[in-house]
Amino acid sequence: MSELAIELHQVTKRFGPKVAVNAVTLSIPQGQVYGLIGPNGAGKTTSFSMMCGYLYPSEGSLKVMGVEPTAPGALKGKLGALPQDAILPPGWEVGALLTYWARLSALPEPEREAREALEKVGLAEAWATQTQALSHGMAKRTAMAQALMGQPPLVLLDEPTAGLDPRIASQVRQIIRDMRGKQTVVVSSHNLQELEELCDGAAILDRGSLAKAGTMSELTGQSAEFRVQIARGDIIPPELTQLAGVTAAKMEAPGVLLVRFDGQAHKPEEVISRTVGHLLQTGVLILGVSRGQKLEERVLQIL
Repeated sequence: MSELAIELHQVTKRFGPKVAVNAVTLSIPQGQVYGLIGPNGAGKTTSFSMMCGYLYPSEGSLKVMGVEPTAPGALKGKLGALPQDAILPPGWEVGALLTYWARLSALPEPEREAREALEKVGLAEAWATQTQALSHGMAKRTAMAQALMGQPPLVLLDEPTAGLDPRIASQVRQIIRDMRGKQTVVVSSHNLQELEELCDGAAILDRGSLAKAGTMSELTGQSAEFRVQIARGDIIPPELTQLAGVTAAKMEAPGVLLVRFDGQAHKPEEVISRTVGHLLQTGVLILGVSRGQKLEERVLQIL
């Protein structure tokens, strides 16, 4: 099996004259938590739907877990999905509905799978609750439970924490963390702080095109730059550029020193230590050091 969970090559999706996804090439490694980022209309949901096999590409090739999702039943047992606006059918008890879905997925022990999935999302007590009686947050977690049944190797989650209270959202994030390395998880979300915390890598989409993709460290610049908050003292940037690994240094704002470095040839912690040591030796007082930028800041620069 390929070491890539998802492979898109020049994938385009049209709806009549509208191009929703435009020639996107993207690879998502197995075992990672990977983010899809972009404003409304960027093509995230369309890309998500093609990965699930809900929609077929107009052009290009797409493979999910080594198979083409356009083939009937190709993703059965390989993929679990939580659509953004998943709606549960009324008139069902939660446990009966999940058990029914587990049978449709040909899971060997449907009721056990349903109970374990409900317990995982913190809803074991909702087994006999009617779906129409669920709160928004409970319905969202029930829909997530169906995506987790059978521990599929690939799980796609579209806005998994949207509308959830902070405590439940924290529990959902922990579920995602626990899947890292065991399953591949693709998360589409507008919550960039959440994605920065959760994801190993991400793709940034804008108006249907791929603006940038990479590891989270690459996207936030953690392997290429850091900032030093200065309390007091004189900074001489040319002295800093003489330090091993430092490629550039400048005052980005009053009291904020930006240092760029070669993260390929030098370990970040070594460059930071050398720089901070030099500053302290020259009488500079430091308030703090931070690597890279916030993901939100980087995304706003790119889009």
